[in-house]
Amino acid sequence: MKVLIDTHVFLWFILGQRQCSTSTRKIIESPANNCLISIASLWEIGIKHALGKLELHRPVEEFFEAIRNGGFVTMPIEPAHILELSRLPLHHRDPFDRMLISQAKAEGMQLLTADPHFNRYKVSVLKA
Repeated sequence: MKVLIDTHVFLWFILGQRQCSTSTRKIIESPANNCLISIASLWEIGIKHALGKLELHRPVEEFFEAIRNGGFVTMPIEPAHILELSRLPLHHRDPFDRMLISQAKAEGMQLLTADPHFNRYKVSVLKA
């Protein structure tokens, strides 16, 4: 199964936070699943870290390197994702979340999230 991981779920997982449930860890760690991290999530992490709103306990460059070394695949933002974004209703105004929703819809992927706003969109959601 192809799974796009929401930014907060990815951070819970990678930082070993207790909000990351056992079932969520199993989804991410399962070799049967192809889990992806959107470039939009890396962008969001970089911005929040630069603003002092996100502590990574190491330089952001090392954090991103750990992502690559950990076997995570990054998903680029393609024109089809932007077109899908332009069609989304404004149920949720967070631009990063909207891009993740658009990417999951355009690619027919599951979206692993704990955000209840995502349920208002016609996207396949796995509850984290």
